[in-house]
This record gives sequence, C-alpha cells and structure tokens, in this order.
Amino acid sequence: MATLEIRDLHVSVGDGADAKEILRGVDLTVQAGETHAIMGPNGSGKSTLAYAIAGHPKYDVTAGSVTLDGEDVLAMSVDERARAGLFLAMQYPVEVPGVSVSNFLRSAVTAVRGEAPKLREFSKEMKQAMDGLAIDPAFAQRSLNEGFSGGEKKRHEILQLEMLKPKVAVLDETDSGLDVDALKVVSEGINRFASGDTGVLLITHYTRILRYVKPDFVHVFAAGRLVAEGGPELADELEEEGYEKYTKAGASL
Repeated sequence: MATLEIRDLHVSVGDGADAKEILRGVDLTVQAGETHAIMGPNGSGKSTLAYAIAGHPKYDVTAGSVTLDGEDVLAMSVDERARAGLFLAMQYPVEVPGVSVSNFLRSAVTAVRGEAPKLREFSKEMKQAMDGLAIDPAFAQRSLNEGFSGGEKKRHEILQLEMLKPKVAVLDETDSGLDVDALKVVSEGINRFASGDTGVLLITHYTRILRYVKPDFVHVFAAGRLVAEGGPELADELEEEGYEKYTKAGASL
C-alpha cells in the first residue's frame, strides 16, 4: 500500500534576507485508499505544500521530510518523483504550443511506465479515458491546453491522472473555474482514481467539490500549519462558519 508521509515540513520562498517562511511545520500522512481534503483561506500555504511535494524550484524546503513508501522524495528530481508515483494536478495548467495532447500523454506514460505502450493499445486507452471525462476526441490532436477553457484544462489534468495511474495524487484546486457540469465530470474522474489502491490529497477553498468527492479526512490550513483535523463534518462546519477562528489559531502558534 502506498504511503506518503510528511513530517515537520518547513518551506520558504525567496532568497537571503527576502526569504519568507510559508510552511511552518506540517505533519500529514496519506495512505492508499484515503482521500484527504485540505481547506483554508488564501495565503495559508495549501498550494505551497503541493508544489513543495512536486519539487518546484521556487519552493525551498528548509526542514522536515517527505517520503513515499519510505523513499526520500526530497532527494528526487521532479521526473523521478513522477516515476516514483507522485502526481500534481496544477491550479493553473500551462499551455504547451506545438505539443499535442496525444504526444504529451504518450511521452508521459512512456516515462512513467518505463517503456512505450503499443500505439493501438495506447489510443484505445486514451479514448476510453477521454470518453469518461466527456472530452472531444479531436482534442487529442490539439496543442496541450492551448486555447482551452478553464474547464477543459482541468478535465485534461484528470485525463493525465487516469492515464498515468500514480500512487498518490495531489490535486491543487482542481475545482476552481468549473461550472456545475464540469465539476461533476471532474469529480467522477477523481472518484474513479480514488477507488483503486491509491491516495488523494485534494486542496480546495470550497465544499462544493466535496459534495461529489467524499473525503475520509478534512484538514484546515492556516498560517502555514495544519490547525484542525476531522471528518467530512468539518467541511460542513467551515461552510457555515468560515475560517476566522482557525486563522486566529494559526496566527497564535
């Protein structure tokens, strides 16, 4: 069973005197079969956690550890993290002109699996995944994310998730910018992935995606720390009461 363990993680942004500590000691464990929702106000460090796990060079891990099945994630390059079984769905997927969705996915699948899939089998697998996400097959030949709407970009992030089949998926505000129909389709894709022997770390501001993706655990981020944890009922409390009391708690630590 896959296990992502984060222990006493401290992360800063900036250099020298301009460095600012964003994460101030985060402890979190995500095991296979679990869906964890991380909620919190803007600027609380949720996306910083996602990008630090993925290895974004902007984020400097100053203390703590991240392991996947006991292996030191922080010692791995970005591509090694992906091959080890980590996946990041970005809040703002980038456009890649000149690289088709099909070529990108086949290259990514080859890198992760260690060998190129047979073209016919890959095409069948991709079509099935696209059908499940209500993606027009014509998008396979379009440049990755170029000219895509916000909802289309997010569907393609989940398409990558389903094709790459990682051990643990970190989904950074995948629900942002989605209308109700797109939200349901994306949520169904997440649920298909989460039904396997995998783990999900779902970062969100709002409870609306949690109506479709039921978390096992809800964690509240404030001022770079996890300040509260609970079950799905905690998300309902946040919907009613907001983050104010948790923001104050985080600031006092």
